[in-house]
Amino acid sequence: MPTFTLETRIDAPIDRCFDLARSVDLHTHSSHVPERAAAGKTSGLLDLGDEVTWEARHFWRQQRLTSRIDAMERPKSFTVVMVKGAFASHTHLFTFTAVADRATVMHEVFQFESPLGILGRIADALVLTRYLKRFMVTRNAFLKQQAESADGGIP
Repeated sequence: MPTFTLETRIDAPIDRCFDLARSVDLHTHSSHVPERAAAGKTSGLLDLGDEVTWEARHFWRQQRLTSRIDAMERPKSFTVVMVKGAFASHTHLFTFTAVADRATVMHEVFQFESPLGILGRIADALVLTRYLKRFMVTRNAFLKQQAESADGGIP
């Protein structure tokens, strides 16, 4: 099962970073592809048990993915799991650590599994892991910019 980790240092308080990471509105604005929350909680901050269905075009195809906040310990961590979608499985763990000077380190573990057996594993190795990592790095840069802005960014 492919897994990658990301670490982003953000010069903002832990509470702000935690809230922005679970903001449906920030996620919608941060995507490099047109993406929208189509069902479930479609705006605001996701809380424990909340589900959201995302619609976006990836790889020339309209995709729908429903995810749920499966675990949460404010403001230290939360876990997003796929309920329904194109992956065989998908889990995204966020942890937040306050560091000196009111800064925060956001650490992510992203784990997924594609369907279709060996064909899925080949797609993971050749395309999907790199694509998903780039998607998350872009999103994190936007989150960092919003968190570090004077007004605290999109809630």
